[in-house]
Amino acid sequence: MPERHYHVIFNPNAGTALTNGVTTATLTELFSAAGLSFDIDDDDDEPLEDRIERALQGPADVIVAGGGDGTVLAVAEGLLGSDKTLAILPLGTLNGLARDLVLPLDVPTAVKTLPELEPRAIDVAEVNGRAFLHNVIIGLVPGIGVGREKIRGSGLWGKIAFTLFMIRRLARARRIALALQLNGTDNVRVERLQTLVVANNSYDQRFGRFMARRRLDRGRLTAYLIRNLRLGDALRLTVEMIMGTWGGDQVIEYEKVQQLTVVSKKPLLSVSMDGEVLMLETPLTFAVRPKSLNVLAPALPAAEPTPQPAAEVA
Repeated sequence: MPERHYHVIFNPNAGTALTNGVTTATLTELFSAAGLSFDIDDDDDEPLEDRIERALQGPADVIVAGGGDGTVLAVAEGLLGSDKTLAILPLGTLNGLARDLVLPLDVPTAVKTLPELEPRAIDVAEVNGRAFLHNVIIGLVPGIGVGREKIRGSGLWGKIAFTLFMIRRLARARRIALALQLNGTDNVRVERLQTLVVANNSYDQRFGRFMARRRLDRGRLTAYLIRNLRLGDALRLTVEMIMGTWGGDQVIEYEKVQQLTVVSKKPLLSVSMDGEVLMLETPLTFAVRPKSLNVLAPALPAAEPTPQPAAEVA
């Protein structure tokens, strides 16, 4: 395998970078110690779009997003349709995609293991033409989506804090009327929902996997519909999410789709998109780009062979 060249787009103001004192000099030392071919762009005075465009025109095989989820999303969106591969240095507060890909979350290990990682094609979702990697949340105060992201990897006390946070939000929750058109069909469903979550792929239902994803390449979206979530429902659902048994709860309905259109009487809807709260024009048109982004990740475990009937084996 030819030696990779890594072009690092470094955000020195990312959460972990500031907290742990990660600087350009730090990264230079780590990449050099690992024997990697690299260059570092740390010019945060220049627009990120221009820095990404320059990386695309350069000779590097791998573009490294050295920052938080916002930096990762911007670099990922810029790499769509190119022959470049994304790598992630988890320098943000949340590091959502890095966690889902089971990447090391400390910077020295993340740099050291870069040569061991393999390209993996993952899906990128979009709403109204804007890419997202995780989810879009509508209703029940989109700030709950931000709160959910903050408990990733924070342990039991973080989950308890999130439960209390959600209880406060529930006290002010109202339902909103939305018309849902699935997979481009003429069948339109009118729903009154407290929350609609449109996720890139599906969330795991396993112990300790609190709204995390094991598969990022199924080529589909999952729409989670919550019509009425009372306090008792919220407490039960939180426990079930921690235990990995929430999929059968009566307050959640979910649909797996390739396309989704969400129509509202409101011209603008407040949403949480990958943890960022913003306003989007309606209707909201969701789609997925299957396996459109190459990202460096640990090798997947080898699939076990499917047992054959005895007659075929003979």
